[in-house]
Amino acid sequence: MAIPLRHFNFTCPVFSTQPIKIRKLLATRNCAFPPNDAQKLVIEVKEKLEKEYNSLPAGKNGRDDEELILWFLKDRKFSVEEAVSKLTKAIRWYHEFGVSELSEESVRSVAESGKSYVHDYLDVYDRPVLIVEVSKHFPGKQDFSEDEQLCVFLVEKAISKLPAGKEQILGIIDLRGFGTENADLRFLTFLFDVFYYYYPRRLGEVLFVDAPFIFQPVWQLVKPMLKSYASLVRFCSADVAREEYFTYETVPANLRK
Repeated sequence: MAIPLRHFNFTCPVFSTQPIKIRKLLATRNCAFPPNDAQKLVIEVKEKLEKEYNSLPAGKNGRDDEELILWFLKDRKFSVEEAVSKLTKAIRWYHEFGVSELSEESVRSVAESGKSYVHDYLDVYDRPVLIVEVSKHFPGKQDFSEDEQLCVFLVEKAISKLPAGKEQILGIIDLRGFGTENADLRFLTFLFDVFYYYYPRRLGEVLFVDAPFIFQPVWQLVKPMLKSYASLVRFCSADVAREEYFTYETVPANLRK
């Protein structure tokens, strides 16, 4: 079964006079503002956050993080009010969740299960790859907060591997060996909520690999919760994932024949 994909096309003129951080992130679909106007909007949002939400933390992922502000402006089609609204929620979450405190060491115990990791290589579209092997996930036996922390740490890690000019990552959910004991609607919903609210438009595509028949009821339950993000999902075989998204040298170990 193949679900049509909706790809975001972030393209607009970029001029070399723009500061590097702003210029790097300015490519956006239906871009209605030249770079100078975008910079003015970033300053407007920053000043509005300073004036109306002074209690929000500053610094990376804070109310004065211009790179973050521009990304949310792009997500909200350069609406200052909408960007501020979404940013305030995101900034609170980043700091309450402790995103900046996550590390390889802090997630080591749950990461050792091998159920989720960032692939060493990019896919053929130069996207970092976040892989989940669902058969290794046992929600009844594992701490949900640790799974959340691993998820966010890996999203951050994948984004940090983005090449210059690239903005989105590929998710691969390997469903081979999936059983009812692996089903976890709560975590799947959390995963997509993280991308929608806190890392908008970072997820370019999600491959559901070799979904067994018993996964269909799970998908029917979770699909309405994902809303527009459901259109990013493609059901495919391991062969398709291997041959269409990787080279022989870069294919993930779990997809090798």
